[in-house]
Amino acid sequence: MADFSVAFQKVLQHEGGYVNDPNDPGGETYKGIAHNMNSKWEGWAIIDVQRKLPDFPKNLDSNVDLQGKVENFYETNYWDRIKGDDITDSDIASSIFDFAVNAGVATSSSLVQMIVDIKPDGVVGNDTVEKLNAFDKDYFLAAFTLAKIARYISIVKKRPSSQKYFYGWVRRAIGDN
Repeated sequence: MADFSVAFQKVLQHEGGYVNDPNDPGGETYKGIAHNMNSKWEGWAIIDVQRKLPDFPKNLDSNVDLQGKVENFYETNYWDRIKGDDITDSDIASSIFDFAVNAGVATSSSLVQMIVDIKPDGVVGNDTVEKLNAFDKDYFLAAFTLAKIARYISIVKKRPSSQKYFYGWVRRAIGDN
């Protein structure tokens, strides 16, 4: 069975720390949690307090309560929604989870469903998990990587200002940290 803690650590390698890039539609972001998309996340209140203290944003990583909220956020909003605990292969679960974090659960789930030949509805259910667990691992991972890259190309075509992220997205898709 796949292990959330392993997948979570891989995601954190990509998501980094605190960023406030004016070209990012997510706005202020901490460990991949975008304020503009998750304004009600409890961690923002902690970040607002920490912002007033010396050594911001470095002080965020040592806040145990904040780190717990980050982990809980990812498990509840991404891992559980892709049914990560029900996916037998940890590499497959980690890849689906990472892309869900990067592109959204519905997008990641729809790509999975297209690959395993289920009508895409963006929700991983029991049928999706069953087909996924019976699928050839190497074929799935290769097809999923190509589908992710195609998605990134379409984003850059629609929003050319995102081209600066493209190389990083492709590296992430192929598993190159």
